[in-house]
Amino acid sequence: MAARGDKPIVNKSKGLRLGLVGATGAVGTVALEILNSRAHDWAEIVPIASARSAGKTLAVHDKQIAVQEISAEVFKGLDVAVFDVPDEVSAQWAPIATAQGVVVVDNSAAFRMNDQVPLVVPEVNAKEIANRPLGIIANPNCTTLSMIVVIGALHQRFTLQELVVASYQAASGAGQAGIDTLDEQIAQVAGKRLGRTAGDVRSAVGAQEIFPAPLAMNVIPWAGSLKEGDFTSEEHKVRNESRKILGLPDLKVAVTCVRVPVSTTHSLAVHAKFAKRITAQDARTILESAPGVKVVDDPVQMKFPTPIDVVGTDPTWVGRIRQSLDDDHALDFFVSGDNLRKGAALNAIQIAELVEVS
Repeated sequence: MAARGDKPIVNKSKGLRLGLVGATGAVGTVALEILNSRAHDWAEIVPIASARSAGKTLAVHDKQIAVQEISAEVFKGLDVAVFDVPDEVSAQWAPIATAQGVVVVDNSAAFRMNDQVPLVVPEVNAKEIANRPLGIIANPNCTTLSMIVVIGALHQRFTLQELVVASYQAASGAGQAGIDTLDEQIAQVAGKRLGRTAGDVRSAVGAQEIFPAPLAMNVIPWAGSLKEGDFTSEEHKVRNESRKILGLPDLKVAVTCVRVPVSTTHSLAVHAKFAKRITAQDARTILESAPGVKVVDDPVQMKFPTPIDVVGTDPTWVGRIRQSLDDDHALDFFVSGDNLRKGAALNAIQIAELVEVS
């Protein structure tokens, strides 16, 4: 399987005009890179951003194209628009775009749990793309996307019943500011013989703004904002989005989200229970032929996914596949996925490529 530039499952985009909203942001930049690496099926790609970036030129299939300022007018004549912007921007502008007849693929959380908006992962539930009464298709959270392609492939055969998940989320999940913070903290502690007390690292990295504790030389059992039951928003997203994507509204899901000192690529340790008996070899056989999955699983040779190998690639990598010691209907495994590619930009582009416009 190609690590980058994978062909779409079925490309419907030929002859359609695509708008890329948020083209100059962290995810938008990756989205444009992905678009430039894929088949030239779009009739036109229009980069769109805020007034601050309007007029800047970006390379789009070997041409320098000026970024257009977001406005109602800019959506006229477009067929599909991918939104890589904050929730509040999507909430404001997505309905304006759909009023112009544009199909919106939204990468924010603004519409994910709306009953009239499908939440789509093409390898799992592509058929839902056509079910869009509001003209909007939502892209899942990057943490969910880092595991759901693997889960979906196994669920199709063995019927998922329960999930217990611990995430290991990269600093980039908090945006460019998260990456910059981690880089700064690593520089601040590099080469220092720090002691074992909390004050040593805290004094070295200084005041915290992006994360609730130092991330360098540390892990933080917190990602997102505080929600009901003392869970975080990230933990709620993994639970609620998995249920919606898989069509399992009563799926039992237990999640703990942890931030780790990795720049880009989320990983998750997963315990999955199924209705049918499943072996590790069953899982390997299915996953080795599943679209969007790369199996790296050789315990004797100590081969398994790690973020530094996965970053910059498109598939979800999976390894450490084991049948549970206490339940022959359950598996334990480890997954990693680039949270800026499949976890955000790539999945949205894959959805856009499958949109059919009447």
